[in-house]
Amino acid sequence: MEAFDTYQTPLSSRYASKEMAHLFSPSNRFFTWRKLWLNLAIAEKELGLPISDEAISQMKDNLHLTPEQFDVAAAEEKKRRHDVMAHVYTFGTVAPAAARIIHLGATSCYVTDNADLIFLRDGLDYLIRSLYVLISRLSGFASKYRDLPTLGFTHFQPAQLTTVGKRATLWIQELLWDLRNIKRAREDLGFRGVKGTTGTQASFLALFDGDHEKVESLDKRVTQLSGFDYAYPVTSQTYSRKIDIDVLAPLASLGATAHKIATDIRLLANLKEIEEPFESTQIGSSAMAYKRNPMRSERVCSLSRHLMVLHQNALMTASVQWFERTLDDSANRRITLPEAFLTADIVLSTLQNISEGLVVYPRVIARRISQELPFMATENIIMALVKAGGDRQEAHEKIRVLSHEAAHQVKQLGLENDLIERVKRDPYFDPIKDQLDSLLDPKSFVGRAPEQVERFLREWVDPVLGDDIGREVIKGAGKVELSV
Repeated sequence: MEAFDTYQTPLSSRYASKEMAHLFSPSNRFFTWRKLWLNLAIAEKELGLPISDEAISQMKDNLHLTPEQFDVAAAEEKKRRHDVMAHVYTFGTVAPAAARIIHLGATSCYVTDNADLIFLRDGLDYLIRSLYVLISRLSGFASKYRDLPTLGFTHFQPAQLTTVGKRATLWIQELLWDLRNIKRAREDLGFRGVKGTTGTQASFLALFDGDHEKVESLDKRVTQLSGFDYAYPVTSQTYSRKIDIDVLAPLASLGATAHKIATDIRLLANLKEIEEPFESTQIGSSAMAYKRNPMRSERVCSLSRHLMVLHQNALMTASVQWFERTLDDSANRRITLPEAFLTADIVLSTLQNISEGLVVYPRVIARRISQELPFMATENIIMALVKAGGDRQEAHEKIRVLSHEAAHQVKQLGLENDLIERVKRDPYFDPIKDQLDSLLDPKSFVGRAPEQVERFLREWVDPVLGDDIGREVIKGAGKVELSV
């Protein structure tokens, strides 16, 4: 059975979680079809159709396909060129008492579309759980480094100081929004139900001799047996492909978040301030033995781009559906939907692995601050001089001249920033020289960053992680180990 237990692509077989890979596997797909046929038979029997207890029992006992049944289905599909009818036949061979009533009144989309909605529902549940864990891991990182000053960057140019923890809260906030959006998609998801060939339920109305109430009861009962709160009130032969848009949109948005986080980490790795995990025996380059490439973050960026563009498939497919149905959606969706969930799953597990092993280099961070802080401190120096009785314009001119001299040392000669040494040598600054250490303390330049981190975690993150799902998921979550 192993060959049928995972969705077989190079992507999923190497990196996806077992749960997500199994969700989109052939074995689970056809198990779900059989479960849907069972639910339909149970509901039809309850509403008075002549379906025997033996038929129901045989169906219940044969929900899982054996390798031999896969072979039977493959041979039948080759002959009939119809996958659903091939599996109707195959199910009947192991549940002969039910063979005559399997798929009674239904169209192919009863199993294909309803199964897809089940997969979307369960896949969203998996992603929600993974997001809880990732947010928890990054929250611990943000708290630990909430007051460690680091150089901020705008336009990737040195800017006002922030803290390592505050920067991480920017990542977490976007992940919280992704969690909210995916939860919304999950809560909105409904069931196609039993709607017939063009959505009119005509076949079921015929089965129940024109009894509209029984047809409505059948729809509600099958929806309930399949674990959904409601069915879409109207459909064509399929559920609207706009549902796929609504589901893949928050996954694409998650891809954008993940790409931003991983890009930040890649840039910080180049600065040697923060690095992703790197095993002692890991090789960064086949030629350059010293290299420590951020390959996990690069993988996240690569897959996130794929995840973002898959949403376009859903948009294009929904836009070209003709009237009650056209089959040009099928092949596209069979690739797009599994790949979207498998990719999102891999992105989240890789980010979790990165977050659990992030390495911070405070001394490198401090050295970079020391190279830029003197220029940033000039305004504080001017204000201190004025408070000591100096002239603001005169102080400004003195600092301007010394700053340009120091900049020449840095840019033209490749030397260290010696602005503070120049200030200390100039008698003009004697009144405040004893204040220079405090004026240059990096922690005095981070504003309210540490307090912002504490309040953000307390008021926005902890309530989310402390809900019923968060407590359960985080308590049982282990570390992610990547095979490659």
